Amino acid sequence: MTSPAYGPSEFTFETQVSRETLDRLTTYVNLLAEWNERLNLVAPSTVAEVWRRHILDSAQLAPLIPPDARTIVDLGSGAGFPGLVLAIMLADRAGLKVHLVESIQKKCRFLEAVIAATGAPAEVHACRAEDMRMKADVLTARAVAPLDRLLPMAHPFFRPDTIALFLKGRSLNDELTLATKSWTLHGTPIPSGSDPSGFVLRVTGLAPCRRSRKPS
Repeated sequence: MTSPAYGPSEFTFETQVSRETLDRLTTYVNLLAEWNERLNLVAPSTVAEVWRRHILDSAQLAPLIPPDARTIVDLGSGAGFPGLVLAIMLADRAGLKVHLVESIQKKCRFLEAVIAATGAPAEVHACRAEDMRMKADVLTARAVAPLDRLLPMAHPFFRPDTIALFLKGRSLNDELTLATKSWTLHGTPIPSGSDPSGFVLRVTGLAPCRRSRKPS
């Protein structure tokens, strides 16, 4: 059975975004469809479901961003999910900037085109996360790497009060089991609002495990 179409009207009903925000997101979606024909930014099979699979999936993080957050770093931004969606959703917050970290040049060009067209408070960093020197109020990532590889990438961006919001799938428990062999963290899995098998993992207190010293 084909699921009912999910588009801008359904997204607006679910998120209660303003008309201005919806217009900016629609501009984003239209540019994604146009550029995707040339650059394959997202899987073509997901374009027809872009409002649920990509926009809603990213937008569900917006209510989890603390009101006083001003610096959001999005690791491995790709086509802008979730970071660029959050920049559009939270554009009215004074002083907010979303830093989009993406090493693939063609994706950086797309991100810059969307920022120019929407006025989103975002900046593209055409580099690897390991090359960045910045602390974040909030760190985000989606489909970048399993936790055992993502946490070492994320740790340099952490201060004691930093939170991370990672969009994860059904393998979350297995990823946590492996990652916590090397890392301590307080992780809160929140059921996804867009994917019945997915989660938002809220992470605080990230630190490498202290290895006990063997007696001499």
